[in-house]
Amino acid sequence: MYQNTIVIGHLGDDPKMRYTPTGQAVTDFRIATTRRWKNANGEPQEKTTWFRVSAWGKLAELCNQYLAKGRLVLVEGEIDASAWVGQDGQPRASLELRARNVRFLGGRGAQPEDIGLVDREDLGPDTSDPNVPF
Repeated sequence: MYQNTIVIGHLGDDPKMRYTPTGQAVTDFRIATTRRWKNANGEPQEKTTWFRVSAWGKLAELCNQYLAKGRLVLVEGEIDASAWVGQDGQPRASLELRARNVRFLGGRGAQPEDIGLVDREDLGPDTSDPNVPF
């Protein structure tokens, strides 16, 4: 099975990088997405959802180097569920987006930029037909 989740949002904090006992880099950060709408009375409403994100390996190093609080990013990856027993003895659970690709969308004067693990050259030549009507 394959799952793919895409989230666009702003970083809530600067990323934090750590290393696993085997020496693999992991960078953790949170992004917020805000949905806006009008209720039945025409009043503006909004709801913000926070996503925990982890990037691993070379992507972790790049995220730690280039991301900062407030940066607008697109994160593509897989949802990972964790369960454990807390210090108070109560069961706990959380969801985390494990990033495969991260794309800068703006902020801090930067141009959109991919920092994912796949180089564009590795994708091969563009064979799309520019005359396709959609």
